[in-house]
Amino acid sequence: MRRVSRIAVAGVATAALAVTVSACGSSSSSSSSGSNESKGIGLAYDVGGKGDQSFNDAAYAGFQQAQKDFNVGGRDIEPQDNESDADKVQRLETLAKSGYNPVIGVGYAYAPAVKEAAAKFPNTTFGIIDDNTINKKNVADMVFHEEQSSYLAGVAAALTTKTNTVGFIGGVDVPLIHKFEAGYEQGVKDTKPSVKVKAQYLTQTAAEGGFSSPDKGETAAEGQIADGADVIYAAAGLSGQGVIKAAAAHKVWAIGVDSDQYKQAALAPYKNYILTSALKNVQGAVYDLSKSVIKDKKPLSGEVRGSLSNGGVGLADSNPTFKNNAELQAALKKAEEGIKNGTITVKTS
Repeated sequence: MRRVSRIAVAGVATAALAVTVSACGSSSSSSSSGSNESKGIGLAYDVGGKGDQSFNDAAYAGFQQAQKDFNVGGRDIEPQDNESDADKVQRLETLAKSGYNPVIGVGYAYAPAVKEAAAKFPNTTFGIIDDNTINKKNVADMVFHEEQSSYLAGVAAALTTKTNTVGFIGGVDVPLIHKFEAGYEQGVKDTKPSVKVKAQYLTQTAAEGGFSSPDKGETAAEGQIADGADVIYAAAGLSGQGVIKAAAAHKVWAIGVDSDQYKQAALAPYKNYILTSALKNVQGAVYDLSKSVIKDKKPLSGEVRGSLSNGGVGLADSNPTFKNNAELQAALKKAEEGIKNGTITVKTS
C-alpha cells in the first residue's frame, strides 16, 4: 500500500535567501549559481503563509526541490492580512513581469487573480492549487481527490478510537473542506457504524482566520475532547497546529493533513500523538509543474488531479504505533484497493 507521496521532497536548497517587503507582501528571493536572478519559479502562498507545517510548507518544499534540481532561481511571497483579489493580482503580475515562470498561486482563493494575470501574460505558465475553474491554455489547475485520503483517515480513526467518538475540525466552511469531512465520515461509518463523528468548522470565511489561527483550532479541539472524542482529524492549515497541541495535552490522537505532520520539526513536541496524516502531494504538484516548464519545455495545462491511484494523495505511516498495527494496516489496504478498483465510491459532500 502506497501511503507516501510519489515525489519525495526532502532537504533544504543551499541558495541564499534575501528577505524583502513590498506592496505584494513579504517575499524571499533565491538564486542558484549560474542562473539569472530574474528567472525561475514564482510562488505565492495561501493564508497562513510559510511555516504552517502543512499546506503552504508542502508547496515550499516542492519549490525548493525544483530550484535545486533544475538549477534555477525563485521568489516566494507571503500573503497579507485581509488582502483583496487586487492584491493577489498584483502579486502574480509582479512575479510574471520579473520573468518568473511558472507562477503558482497556492490555494483556491487565487482563482480570480490567476485568471486575470494569465490573460495578461499569455507566454507565462500559471498554476493554481485546489481550483479547476479557470480553463486557460497557460494555466495548470492542480487539484486532488482529498476525499480518498480522508476516507482512509476515517478508517484509521474508527479502528483506533476507544470512546467510539471521533472528531473532524475544518478550517473554513467551504466546498473544498467539505470533501475532507465527507470522506472522513464515510470511512468511519463504513468501518464501524457505531462510532459518532463530531464535525465543526472554525469560520465561515478565510478572512476570519479559519486557516491561520492555532488558538481557534485548540479551542475547538478542547471542546470535542470534552465531549468524548479521542481521535480528531483537522483540515485547517495553520489552525491545525492548535488541534494537535490540544490532542497531545489530553493524550488523545490527532490526524494531520496535507504534509506528514509527524515529521514536521515545529510539531516535534506533539508527534507521539499524531497518529497519521492524510497526505496531499502539493509539493509534487509544484515540482511537476516547474519541471514541465523549465526542463521538459512542455508546460502542463488544464486539470491535473492527484488521486490514490497516481500517488497524489495517501496516508502517512511515520508513526510506529500506526505502522505496526497489523489489523489497521490490513483494513487500510483493503479500503485503498476498493477505492482504486471502484468498489468503494467516496462521497465529496
